[in-house]
Amino acid sequence: MDELEFRRRAYSDPQSQDPEFLAAMAEEENRGAFVRELKQLDAKLARAMNVDVPETLAARLLLRQQLLAHRQSKRRTTWLMAMAASIAFVIGLGFSWLRLGPVDLGEHALAHVHHEPMALTMEQAVDLPTLNASLASISGLKGAHFNALPGKVVFKAFCDFRGVQSIHLVLEGENGKTTLFIVPLEERMQLSERFADSTLKGLGFRTRDAFLMLVGDEQQSLNALQQTIRQDFI
Repeated sequence: MDELEFRRRAYSDPQSQDPEFLAAMAEEENRGAFVRELKQLDAKLARAMNVDVPETLAARLLLRQQLLAHRQSKRRTTWLMAMAASIAFVIGLGFSWLRLGPVDLGEHALAHVHHEPMALTMEQAVDLPTLNASLASISGLKGAHFNALPGKVVFKAFCDFRGVQSIHLVLEGENGKTTLFIVPLEERMQLSERFADSTLKGLGFRTRDAFLMLVGDEQQSLNALQQTIRQDFI
């Protein structure tokens, strides 16, 4: 066995009892010394690897894992709370804008009629005391009321104009049914004298304490009804 092969086998397994390996080691004294050094190195490595595991190691590792999980959960919870607070803030700003931003009453009135078609099918027969009682319950109208019914009132309900409590009426006349909205005055409210869309038209006017909007279809004449309301609503 040549020197290269001997050293390769010695490095691979210095504890080998193979007869050929032992015979080659006996041929030269320095080979025996080389193998003994390798055996001593193996013994040192074995002692280094043979370290007793502390009895509390498992508990410490488990505790560390739990602490890491708690920190991650806490960071995630903090992030979620911050995100929720941000969303709530944005929503709050949105509601504030809706409540305090400018309001196009004509546009809102048209949308209201389209979104509540059932109001035009009702037959409530509202009398004057009932109508005025509803008006009196709205503080923003400051006691405004009708001296006489503006016509046959077949529907009455409270409605909301961007956070402002208002009155929604349906009047029945010779030319069909007309919607009347009564909204307390606010500076942010904007009302055009005339407004319309593809199927409805409207007439807007104001009194001392309220905005009023009449909405009907294209065939209806709203001017005469406007004059009646101006005379009877104070």
